[in-house]
Amino acid sequence: MRPALSGAAKTPGTPRKKAAVAGPKRIADPAMPRRRATKAEKPSDIARLDLLQKVIVDSMEDDKAENVVALDFAGKTAFCDRMVIGTGIADRQITAMATHLEEKLHENGIKRVQVEGSGGSDWVLIDAGDIIIHLFKPEARTLYALEKMWGPDLDDPAPEMSRSDTP
Repeated sequence: MRPALSGAAKTPGTPRKKAAVAGPKRIADPAMPRRRATKAEKPSDIARLDLLQKVIVDSMEDDKAENVVALDFAGKTAFCDRMVIGTGIADRQITAMATHLEEKLHENGIKRVQVEGSGGSDWVLIDAGDIIIHLFKPEARTLYALEKMWGPDLDDPAPEMSRSDTP
């Protein structure tokens, strides 16, 4: 009798119930590592992100986006590793940028691209997995100020307050 099914042999009932009690099969494969490497540990993933970021920035610049900024979040956030922010002047330009980005990402192997706000709003968000792209109108970009919220200034430690500084 296999050790993985030892609990199942003692359980009364159908083979299906016994399999549920036993749980999934654990196959020990010496070729498989015991833990997965993080994204930061895989140089091929970093090179892939660099390539995708270049494709995104080049596409935005080809579409005449203004103030294109790329932020690196590797190891800082759980929702993405990079963020690219750009400004478009008109709804039509922003919609065209979003469409072109979606096409270029598909060409580069990103099959599930989520696009929000492409129906003529002030802000279009494109989720390409590890890279998030924000396309703004100038007023919306100033209002939300993502560069200030997520920029490198936040990496500086906050000054400590002494007891005399507290109210």
